[in-house]
Amino acid sequence: MTKRGLTEKRTTDKEIALERTMVTRHYLMTWDLDRCVGCQIGPLVCPKEAVLHVDGEIVDGRLVKKSSIDIDADKCVLCGMCEVMCPKNAITLTINGTRENPVLTYEAFPDLIQSTVFDREQFDWSRKDFVIDNCPTEVISYDEPGDTLLVDDAHCIRCRQCEVASDGAFQVSQPWEGSVELRSEKCVEGCLACADICPTRALHVDEEGALALADYYCIKCGACMQVCPVKAEYAEYEVTIESQGVTKTVTHQRVTNAEDLPVWVERWRVQHTPVQSAAWITALTQMADDKAGSVEIDRTRALRRRDLLKALVGGRALLGEE
Repeated sequence: MTKRGLTEKRTTDKEIALERTMVTRHYLMTWDLDRCVGCQIGPLVCPKEAVLHVDGEIVDGRLVKKSSIDIDADKCVLCGMCEVMCPKNAITLTINGTRENPVLTYEAFPDLIQSTVFDREQFDWSRKDFVIDNCPTEVISYDEPGDTLLVDDAHCIRCRQCEVASDGAFQVSQPWEGSVELRSEKCVEGCLACADICPTRALHVDEEGALALADYYCIKCGACMQVCPVKAEYAEYEVTIESQGVTKTVTHQRVTNAEDLPVWVERWRVQHTPVQSAAWITALTQMADDKAGSVEIDRTRALRRRDLLKALVGGRALLGEE
């Protein structure tokens, strides 16, 4: 039994759980370690530095133990910021047994704007199994009574592979806009760890056994940078920002060796509902780069790119290349 007012931590190979029992409130927060890829977002967004990155293990260039996270129970205040921002939907927070997030309830954080929509009339049904098989989180299923494809929206990571696999019958709106760049010439020879940790096929091993990038599938989680043996170096600086009428000066970190990194992920902006909150501005400053003028990959052109289709399982056969 959890002692009243204190946080109890339980850890297994599959899950980290923090539980706190108050007089009228019972908090339970869990991290699904199977879903977690040890990305950048959790450590960056946490205001108390309670989310700790845990390195994976690389042997002969392959990831034999994936990256993950740990939680400092003494620092965690169960605020829910990491749950809102987790790109893998690996975190669950309940209060009195019901899903509730304090930073959303008290409007300290916004809801992220994201969606996955299926147009069955536009769909080539000969691709049904191809689409289902290429969902990396297995959230797409066939509903026989309705003769349609259903999406488990709560666990969809908005990777956009269904868009390409369905030739546009799915339309996905990602919360983050940004970019990813692969510089293979800077990689440690033989290392494919970033492809092993990537939750989508943005980074993958192609048919020749080489590391390849399908940039359209990137969800900007930054797990690849975390696992890469060539590490980013940082310098701190102060920045004053204004959003929704709130101005705040915060300490930010800038990568000083970006040009030397084999893989480089940038997050420019995030789609969200309106919010006026210094907590949100601080978190956004930690997570996002100052790239307001940048333009993301165009969806229409992405659907015509053969390299994106070839990155999917069975994509080469669909193109008649096998």
